[in-house]
Amino acid sequence: MATKGHLSAPVLWLLLLSIQVSLGADELRLSNGTGPCSGRVEVKHEEQWGTVCDGDWTIEDAEVVCKQLQCGSAVKALNRAPFGEGTGPTWLYRVDCRGDESALWNCTHTGWGAFTCPHYFDIGVICSGFSGVRLTGGDTACSGNLKVKQEETWATVCFSHIDFKTASVICNELECGQAVDILRGTHFGDRHELIWQEEFHCVGNETHLAHCPRNLHHTNTCSHDATVVCSGYGGYRLANGSTTCSGRVELLHGGTWGTLCDYLWDLPAANILCQQLDCGVALLIPSGQSLGKGNGSVWNGTFSCKKNDSLLRDCPVTALGHDKCPAGKDARVVCSGCAGGRLVNGTTCSGIVEICHEGTWGRLCHSHWNLQAASILCRQLNCGYAKSIQMEDHLADWNGPIWRDAFHCEGTESCLWDCAQVTLGNPTCSAKEAATVICSGPAESLRLSGGESRCDGRVEISLHGLWSRVLDDDWDIKDAQVVCRQLQCGTAEKAYYLPKSERGMGLVGLRSVQCTGNETQLMLCKTYQYQTVPTGVSEDVGVICSGSRQIRLVNGTKRCAGRVELYHDGIWGTVCDDNWDLSDANVVCKQLGCGHAIKAFVSAYYGKGSGQIWLDDVNCTGAESDLWACPSRAWGQHNCQHKEDAGVLCSDFLALRLVNGNDCAGRLEVFYNGTWGSVCSNRMTQLTAGTVCKHLGCGDGAEIAEDFKYGRGSGPTWLDHIECTEQHSSLWQCQSDPWDPQSCDNRAEETHISCTGRKEATSPATFTKCPNSTRCSDREKLRVIGGEDECSGRVEIWHQGSWGTICDDTWDVADATVVCRQLGCGSAVSALSEAAFGEGTGPIWLEKVHCKGTELSLWDCPAKSLFGKSCDHKEDAAVNCSGTIETTALPTRADPPRRPATDSTRFSMPVILCIILGTLLCLVLAILARQIQRARAQQRDSRLSYDPFSEAVYEEIDYNLMREKQVVTFLSANTRTVPEIFPLPENALENEYDDATEAPGPKDASLYGQNEQEIIGNPGESDRNKDSQTDWSPSMFRNRTPEAERSSSPALEDTGYDDIEELGC
Repeated sequence: MATKGHLSAPVLWLLLLSIQVSLGADELRLSNGTGPCSGRVEVKHEEQWGTVCDGDWTIEDAEVVCKQLQCGSAVKALNRAPFGEGTGPTWLYRVDCRGDESALWNCTHTGWGAFTCPHYFDIGVICSGFSGVRLTGGDTACSGNLKVKQEETWATVCFSHIDFKTASVICNELECGQAVDILRGTHFGDRHELIWQEEFHCVGNETHLAHCPRNLHHTNTCSHDATVVCSGYGGYRLANGSTTCSGRVELLHGGTWGTLCDYLWDLPAANILCQQLDCGVALLIPSGQSLGKGNGSVWNGTFSCKKNDSLLRDCPVTALGHDKCPAGKDARVVCSGCAGGRLVNGTTCSGIVEICHEGTWGRLCHSHWNLQAASILCRQLNCGYAKSIQMEDHLADWNGPIWRDAFHCEGTESCLWDCAQVTLGNPTCSAKEAATVICSGPAESLRLSGGESRCDGRVEISLHGLWSRVLDDDWDIKDAQVVCRQLQCGTAEKAYYLPKSERGMGLVGLRSVQCTGNETQLMLCKTYQYQTVPTGVSEDVGVICSGSRQIRLVNGTKRCAGRVELYHDGIWGTVCDDNWDLSDANVVCKQLGCGHAIKAFVSAYYGKGSGQIWLDDVNCTGAESDLWACPSRAWGQHNCQHKEDAGVLCSDFLALRLVNGNDCAGRLEVFYNGTWGSVCSNRMTQLTAGTVCKHLGCGDGAEIAEDFKYGRGSGPTWLDHIECTEQHSSLWQCQSDPWDPQSCDNRAEETHISCTGRKEATSPATFTKCPNSTRCSDREKLRVIGGEDECSGRVEIWHQGSWGTICDDTWDVADATVVCRQLGCGSAVSALSEAAFGEGTGPIWLEKVHCKGTELSLWDCPAKSLFGKSCDHKEDAAVNCSGTIETTALPTRADPPRRPATDSTRFSMPVILCIILGTLLCLVLAILARQIQRARAQQRDSRLSYDPFSEAVYEEIDYNLMREKQVVTFLSANTRTVPEIFPLPENALENEYDDATEAPGPKDASLYGQNEQEIIGNPGESDRNKDSQTDWSPSMFRNRTPEAERSSSPALEDTGYDDIEELGC
């Protein structure tokens, strides 16, 4: 019962309800906008309209307003009286909505009228006014009368209320491509339909029609409704291809993916598609059913591109339908997969070179351009090879950027971006000094594949867009001569049959070729065509032309230092250091685009090579364009051994380090032109400093220190104004001022960096077999993990103190064959991808490995270092080897073949018998030798004019010395190559000092007092210095014997009997 003088709770609630009813319910409206769905937010409370004040008005708050007013979705939430200042009280303040409330006042707020706010803080809202858009009455979902959904009813939009920009936004929103046209629809007449009251004024870049500005247009009549015609597609993709850039063309139309059935599909249209998909250029349109049939819809239509530089949105598909597609009419394409390069101001295959950086096209400088890089670009554009890089007639004024990139290609790359790229320190040039190229053209019908260059390898011809084999049972040098002439590769050096393991299968283009040697094309010879034969039945043929000769530097830390090697007659070989001097080294450096020579090295400074020694007694003037153009002995004629292999250090050899701190902190120095020098800090950003740290393997975060934190430098100041972007993984790719030894105004401008990351530490167990990245053999730097045994699993390689994996891009059985051979695990059973044996951890060191299958080591195969993020551990490569040792396989350079796993304590009966008989034989021979010695001693006593005992002693000494040297050589070769057996040169014993270490000649340039071993990547430098001072290159994986080890090892000392050692036994 209620206390006297007080109202009970039920009575109080009834009283409040009666007051609420008498005062009326709360209301919401939008005022002073273009219509009922935009304007200043006003609330009616206690029979009085007031405003809403909120300094943090969000789209979630606005969404509740639009939903409450049935105005579709919120487009914009606006502050500071965008629709003018209101009047009356401030009813709501600091409203905080989740977005799902039914009314604005149900959101959290401070209370009704709790705070009086100046009206210039009144908030506003723009709602879409409709909740959907569609095109009706057309042939497809991408054409028809325009309607918008207002509340629960579809309203018609008048033709006078939209324009072409509005139509473009509508087509984009509906995933129907681009607007093709807007048409007057049917005449309304006496039709009674809901008409949309606002005019749309789109800019054209809006993602939804609701985001376009609108004006209220009060009318209840409409002469014609609006009809919108879209191009009919929302996107393209390639399906069922072997790569992401090949396959069957599928079209997104009206929100549904389907196969494009195009009776007029051709290469120009395919070319536009490849470019739009960032896949380079169209190589061919494959035939047959190799790409399978689509499981979804089929869109019939014609894909028409009217100009070469069109985008896909400019190439509408017309007459779409759902009919079945006849065989062979579905659109398909194989793209090159290489984007970012083109030729302009010329023909399809000649012109000015332009490359794309971060969406911007620019030209290259002719001074940084070379024929080898040009050939890669021609191949990338499906234009054959580069015939010339001189084409001045087509140069024109250019207002765009001039990129200073220099590309250093080996010749086997598929894309220009696979080549080593150096930009740092390169000078700029004018538009009239731009790089150009004339390619051989797209109509090449002959090629050599699988070799070290375009001028050696398997002979293949193109028939109907498909590359086919050439088979012959009587292939000779005359046939090869025609091939070399047609490819403009010089003269034929060798005609050969491919080994059985490298023979192909499938379509045969030519068979039984008979040439006289004077024909200009292979097809002009007597031939038989079109035969398909099983693998290995007939002989696939190959050619080596003189144009295949190449030069490279091996075992240095990067491309401009190392042991000189030449590719000739299909084999890589070395150069002897007899008479090797700075003039010879200059030719090498110039030929490789590495500047000039700093030092000419002798005595296998970069380690011994293997195999052939191609040149000896080289005597260059320095003006020759190729090393083999210098006077020398004939190819392969020499009196040298591999401990005399020549090497060079060129001026463009680059290295990076942080000094006076630790591996990841210090004063920044760069090695150039033979000298360490500082880097200036002008315009140095955190991003550039982070690129330095990333380059050195110290993370990607950095702090730029000041006030000589890591001391003052004393050498030159090489660079200034270095600018890197997020795309750069190496400092060498960044833009900067040209090289200048006085780049800084004073030492206060030197760069001091502290990296926030640290080089990854490796557990001591990891070093058990491979103690550091310098002294491991090739065999020790390779392993397989996660398989059933040590001959199957995920492939891992050792580099910079840690194990890392290989990306499975282009990974195939030829790569797996090399891995299995190097591990001593027989032949490859399969090459596996997509982390078949589990995902690895740590870095991914390599991608795009391209082995031929004949290499002795994985480090002999072309590959690309992975600095970016194009791969992750889901793509780790793996192998499955047979596990059986092949007796015909050559051992790796560093290790003997692996023995099959057996119990070492068990011997078969034949083995025991052989041991016993061998022991008895040795005893008999020893007794016999003793008897011969005694007989000769007696003869010496009786014949003073002849001393046979002395001769026997000398013979015994000679025999024992040779045995001792052979034993020592075997014991010291724990990480070196099993010595090759060479015939002893005729004058070897006449010139006992020929193999002694030669001092550098008078032409060697000074290294300005620097530590040579530290600078040039001498095999003896420490891991810490090398890892912190230099970036990665594939040649860093090479095994190199340290200088100290060479000098202390008895097997490598010059004892005067070195020539006997090479005889072997």
